[in-house]
Amino acid sequence: MRIGPGTARVGYAVAVLVLVLALWELVKLVVPERGVSIGEQRILPRTGDGALPHVWSVVTVLGERDSSGTVGQTLLRTAGFTFGLAMLALFIGTVVGVALAILMQRFAWVERGLLPYIIVSQTVPLIALAPLVAGWGGKIVIAGEPWRPWMSIAVIASYLAFFPVAVGMLRGLQAPSKASVELLHSYSASWWETLVHLRFPSAVPHLLPALRLAAAASVIGAVVAEISTGTAGGIGRQIIVFAQQATGDASRLYAAVLAAALLGVAVTAVVGLAELALRRYSRPAGAARSPGGAS
Repeated sequence: MRIGPGTARVGYAVAVLVLVLALWELVKLVVPERGVSIGEQRILPRTGDGALPHVWSVVTVLGERDSSGTVGQTLLRTAGFTFGLAMLALFIGTVVGVALAILMQRFAWVERGLLPYIIVSQTVPLIALAPLVAGWGGKIVIAGEPWRPWMSIAVIASYLAFFPVAVGMLRGLQAPSKASVELLHSYSASWWETLVHLRFPSAVPHLLPALRLAAAASVIGAVVAEISTGTAGGIGRQIIVFAQQATGDASRLYAAVLAAALLGVAVTAVVGLAELALRRYSRPAGAARSPGGAS
């Protein structure tokens, strides 16, 4: 019986997770609690429960009581808040990135002038940008409504998400061969018709990997923005709360960090649904078909 590619990917992911957990416990077993140091330089981390709890401690802590229910309920609620912001940031970043890519493909002088600044924009530390965005947002009123702290988080996260989309989409829009473009021109196809019927389908294989990167970036941006701006309600702020509580046992802190990692998996899974919807375009032009495929 043949194993499908989807099942194989899930199997690989589970195998890697099991391997990581096994290495985690191996480190706890082998490395001394105080770690290993050469002189004053620590080369292996401490492995006491205050620094590295057991795997089962991280799992069982989910059932412990917290201020508003159990730790698991708190993490689920805060992760849901951050998930919504990350999805909003991914949407904004995708729209902005696609729009910039279309503009740069349409006008070569825009690409020459704008692309270097798009690249340089990603060198600005997010932790330095977050307070600026929050400060600017505090002075903005939209339709009589004041700027909300969650809006700053969405803007900051979309700042990270738009970059891979813009670069990947631009590469995809420029992927069609000159002969293909000239063929459509010979049929009197306008620029818009060429964009819709040739460039967009050709861009999909480049856009999908960019969306996966943007999904991860949106989660990172949302978590860092929550921490940097001190916005309550999200998983980023909850990590700080549990870190302050982790005096002799870091199980809650590790549970929050793992919840943030699973949040990234959830957002990436949403992008996977988009891949299924666009799978007919997911094969780059000229790629070889499978042996059983149509000619």
